[in-house]
Amino acid sequence: MKKIFIPIFAFISACVYSQVAIGKSSVTNSSVSLEFGNTESKGLLLPWVTSAGAVSGAVDGTMIYDTADKKVKYRKNGSWFDLSTDTTGTVNTVLQDPLSEQATAKTVIGSNAVADTTPGILVLSDTNKAMILPKVDSPHLNIINPAPGMIVYDNVKHQLAVFNGTVWSFWKP
Repeated sequence: MKKIFIPIFAFISACVYSQVAIGKSSVTNSSVSLEFGNTESKGLLLPWVTSAGAVSGAVDGTMIYDTADKKVKYRKNGSWFDLSTDTTGTVNTVLQDPLSEQATAKTVIGSNAVADTTPGILVLSDTNKAMILPKVDSPHLNIINPAPGMIVYDNVKHQLAVFNGTVWSFWKP
C-alpha cells in the first residue's frame, strides 16, 4: 500500500507546487515561477534542435539553440528571432546525433501544470510569473567552458548573454 501512495503523493505535490528554486532554498518573491541561484560559472543550457524550421508547434516565447546555423533563437510574433549576432558558432553534436527525441518528455511548472497543453520540454504555465535566469558576473570571463546554447544574465553589464559555441552575444533592453 505504501508503494502506491508515496508515488501518488509525490506526483500531486509536484503538480501543485507552482514555484521552483534551483541552487537556492526559495524564490525571491511571489512573481517568480522558476529562479536559479547566483552562480559564478553556470548558465542555463537551451534545448538543441536540428533546425528552427523542424520545431513543430512552437509558441511565442520558445527559446532554442539551432544546431544548423549555430544560433540561439526565440520565437516572437510567429517567427524565429536570432539572439546570436555572430555567425561563426560551433557545436559538436556527435553525442546527440544517435539519440532520438522522446516526444512526451515535458515538465510544467505553475498553477496550471496539470491542464497545460503548451508544447515544450520545460513550460512555465503561470500567466503572472516569470523566470529569473542564472546570474553570472562577466560570463565571458568567468564561465570557463560554456556550452553552445547557454544563456545567463550578466550581473556586471546588466544584460542577457547567450553563447553560440564560439562567442558570447549580449542583449540589453
